[in-house]
Amino acid sequence: MNEELLLKALRVDLGITSEAFSQRLLSKIRTAQARIEEEGITLEDTEQDRDLVVMYAAYLWRSRTSGEGMPRMLRYALNNRLFSRKAAGEG
Repeated sequence: MNEELLLKALRVDLGITSEAFSQRLLSKIRTAQARIEEEGITLEDTEQDRDLVVMYAAYLWRSRTSGEGMPRMLRYALNNRLFSRKAAGEG
């Protein structure tokens, strides 16, 4: 996946316009990708998977200060992504 596209989308999601946080945001993107794959999801370069990575990275960024658990909509999106592939016989 193109990290620059993911970074731009994450900045928009978080409302961050400064480049000052670029390395920290890229770290969250990479962590999000790794954690998604740990759940058994093979990411592809699709709009849906890019959105999933950005959603997860935004959650990681926000939870660092709030300490909140994973948002229900993110958990649903991960489960739907995983189960749709299994139902299609790909996993």
